[in-house]
Amino acid sequence: MSKQTPLFDQHVAAGGKMVDFAGWRMPLNYGSQLAEHRAVRENVGMFDVSHMTVVDVAGAGALDYLRRLVSNDVTKLQSVGQACYGLLLNESGGVIDDLIVYRRADDYRLVTNAATRDSVLAWLSQHSDGSVAIEERELAMLAVQGPRALACFSDLAGKPVPEAPFTAVEHGGWLVARTGYTGEDGVEVVLEPDAAVRLWQALAAAGVQPAGLAARDTLRLEAGLNLCGQDMDATTSPLVSNLAWTVSWEPTERDFIGRTALEAERAQGPGAKLSGVVLETKGIPRQGQTVHTQAGSGAVTSGIFSPTLGQGIALARIPRQAQGDCEVEVRGKRLAARIVRPPFVRRGERVFK
Repeated sequence: MSKQTPLFDQHVAAGGKMVDFAGWRMPLNYGSQLAEHRAVRENVGMFDVSHMTVVDVAGAGALDYLRRLVSNDVTKLQSVGQACYGLLLNESGGVIDDLIVYRRADDYRLVTNAATRDSVLAWLSQHSDGSVAIEERELAMLAVQGPRALACFSDLAGKPVPEAPFTAVEHGGWLVARTGYTGEDGVEVVLEPDAAVRLWQALAAAGVQPAGLAARDTLRLEAGLNLCGQDMDATTSPLVSNLAWTVSWEPTERDFIGRTALEAERAQGPGAKLSGVVLETKGIPRQGQTVHTQAGSGAVTSGIFSPTLGQGIALARIPRQAQGDCEVEVRGKRLAARIVRPPFVRRGERVFK
């Protein structure tokens, strides 16, 4: 049976179309996916992301433990409130999950995906020892995103807002982070369930647009952000997933899980890359469709019709040498397209060339 977030009743009352997602009943939309997308791009919207997995890692060995498990080096988090994005890799360099690590006063907080919850918790447990304590937290999580998000949240919540992206502040049991999955500014807030309901109601009363899974997907893809399980998975490395930047190679003595496999792949030269693809004609690219390039074929990993750009866009894993014009096979027809470097949209504006 699917689980419900603390905001389930709020979604139903707002007319949310509830669907099963990663073991949770979540809103796909509240009537118009396009209106929800545009609200976030142009004004402010809010998402229930309480299905995400929140784990606190504490203990004397917490830093060394995370340096071993996370592709990015958490020693970069020099002070309380800093955050970094990284990957959990298996021994072959495949992506188990992507996550954000927050440095707190007495521990580290990890936020990982809902669909990978069981595998992530098992992986964390498998590699722990007596020097760390791993605790999954039963907390809620909201994302408030858009050009007016910071001002709106600050006015309504009465909580401090982080001064810079990828930082967080804690106040009264709330962790308020300047992070998100939309390409817009905003905050993600981790808090107790009852407080989450009150915050959602206050934001809704102020006219903040609730947004569902469908808008979240179009927003993240316009922003060129990967979805675990589609754009990368346990069989694909960060080097072929446009995520090489999440791997901290220095210091060389940091022996993170997957390092040996990645070093071998880097030395040989990855055979593929994850690139953006833009259709030059009418059509919508979808996951699994073939992409034909002058260097060989590849496949769409994520594809949508972009509400902001008014054309089909995709992420695709294609040969490393591929560039310029290509074709996407949509319903048996090869449609003209072009290989570009993501993101496609940032702050509501087209950014690819």
